[in-house]
Amino acid sequence: MPFKQQVNTINRLLAALPGKDRERLLAHCELVELMFADVIYKPGELILHVYFPINSSISLVTRLEGSASLEVGLIGNEGMLGIPLMLGVEVSPFLALVQSSGPALRMNVASFLQELERSAALQRELNLYLYVLISQLAQTAACTRFHVVEARLARWLLMTQDRAHSDTFHVTHVFLAYMLGVRRVGVTKAASSLQKQKLISYHRGDVTILDRDGLEAASCRCYRAEKETYDHILGYKRNIHHLEDLVHS
Repeated sequence: MPFKQQVNTINRLLAALPGKDRERLLAHCELVELMFADVIYKPGELILHVYFPINSSISLVTRLEGSASLEVGLIGNEGMLGIPLMLGVEVSPFLALVQSSGPALRMNVASFLQELERSAALQRELNLYLYVLISQLAQTAACTRFHVVEARLARWLLMTQDRAHSDTFHVTHVFLAYMLGVRRVGVTKAASSLQKQKLISYHRGDVTILDRDGLEAASCRCYRAEKETYDHILGYKRNIHHLEDLVHS
């Protein structure tokens, strides 16, 4: 499959753009490979590139005093890393950390801002995505405050599976503890419970989802709420139909 068609069929924000707008944007992009746990931005650091994940995902992490941290957002092929640029802000408010290895499209800031000014369709899609991202941040804050670790872990695994496009992906207990903002022993206990229920298997950092329906039942309502927000605002079905048209064109 040609490069341009391949990336169109995977990043949903790009797939939602009209053909001419998408072709102009792709002309400024380069394909890069994101590696697990790599840091893309640090808080307060100047944003040099925007990223459109393909089969990869990026965590937005906020740090507190000491070593405390919490994942507050997750970006996969439904979105873009670099959204503060839309608001005229050139620095990152979060630590941007690669959660799932894989390809992404990278674009320098000057070219992105040029296309953003030129394309009303890109502005519209990113405005909608910004709403979805803000909703995700709020949902995560509530989830962290009110829900138990096991339900939060199930939600996190489901969100990761959605973006990894695979039943198996690599993540360590240390990384999970970092993302969920809890002690490692809490993650180990929650993961062991999910394994005993035969919802997942875990071996040397490789997690496999065995029973997705069961994992959704074990998850808190936050996972479904986020999917409903995305479907309603960004029109998941519309994007899927667009992707199918591209594949067969």
